[in-house]
Order: sequence, then C-alpha cells, then structure tokens
Amino acid sequence: MSHVVNAEIAATVLSVSVEAGQKVQAEDAVVVLETLKMEIPVLAGVSGTVTEVVVRAGDVVHDDDPLFIIAED
Repeated sequence: MSHVVNAEIAATVLSVSVEAGQKVQAEDAVVVLETLKMEIPVLAGVSGTVTEVVVRAGDVVHDDDPLFIIAED
C-alpha cells in the first residue's frame, strides 16, 4: 500500500534527505521545511521504500501538497 506524506503548512523545502528506492523507518526525518525562520522536520510516518520524491530543496509548498510517497513494508 502506498502512503503519501503531505505538507502540513505552507513553507519552503529546506532539504530532502531521501531519494526514490531508499528504505526508511517511520521515525526518519526525510524532509525539512522552513517557515518563519523555523525548521520543521517531516517524518516518514511509515516504514517502507520511498517510491517518489515530489519536492526538491528550494521548492515552495502549500498546505496539503504531496512531499513524497512510500510503499509500506
């Protein structure tokens, strides 16, 4: 089953630490968003394999925009 992780707030993508094909654990921080000078880590949420990274560093995202997709183990 695929799990889509969405942005919870409007922000700028500060960094992306995963790529497609990479295994992640639920507690792994895979993207860092920045808003109002605050850094907000985004956790994978589920364990599995990243199938798609939708954003890159520097992208501006809005509430509910997809960040990445994980195929659950």
